[in-house]
Amino acid sequence: MPIAYFPARLSGSHVAALALATLLAMPGQARALNDTFPEYRPQQNLIEAQSPGDPSSPAAPSPSAPEDEPSGDAPAAEEEPSGDATRPDLSPGEAPAEIIYDLSRLPEPVRRMRQLIIDACKSGDIEKLRPLIGTGDSATQLLLGELEGDPIDFLRQISGDDEGQEILAILLEVMESGFVHLNAGMDNEYYVWPYFFAIPLGDLTPPQKVELFTLLTASDYEEMQNYGAYIFYRSAITPEGHWVFFVAGD
Repeated sequence: MPIAYFPARLSGSHVAALALATLLAMPGQARALNDTFPEYRPQQNLIEAQSPGDPSSPAAPSPSAPEDEPSGDAPAAEEEPSGDATRPDLSPGEAPAEIIYDLSRLPEPVRRMRQLIIDACKSGDIEKLRPLIGTGDSATQLLLGELEGDPIDFLRQISGDDEGQEILAILLEVMESGFVHLNAGMDNEYYVWPYFFAIPLGDLTPPQKVELFTLLTASDYEEMQNYGAYIFYRSAITPEGHWVFFVAGD
């Protein structure tokens, strides 16, 4: 089962309630985010991610064909992208993904969706996220497992208050942080907030740690260092402006 990661600001009673709400929202065997959005890990600067059923996003690449040549008269298998082309490992000393703050570098559909999310958060009304989340297979993923029921009700359940304002504040902090542009020019191209998603935590500078602590506590940071990756809330938008996910955990 994927690890659910809840806002560090919540009390123990809230965390227990949120854990129960999350389990109730995960029918049967949970579907890890890695199944549809393989997540960045240290020593990787690309993600292989695909929004399920999103008509605006091309299909995810199939696994590489076996190296053995087909025997007999069987047609040769179509060449697939190699693993190195989709998820290359960073060699020692190789620079990680570029951290970006300049919003002018975002495509217009991405800027528009980001601003709509920010405006909804600042309104204090969680219902304003509903049209941005969408419905069906292309809806924004909010949980590492399958989410049943109303997405806005779920966001209220994982917030530390009854109206969902805390989760709006977290989303606002995420979307106002620096970001990374992953898989540029590829089918699985994404803009991801915050940039900690694609930067090894051990490489953070003191000013970057200050930015990190606007999202989580020092104890959370130590736990994530032990885990090996940033696993607090992160969000992604496609170049076409589709809000792919807003999740926490692994």
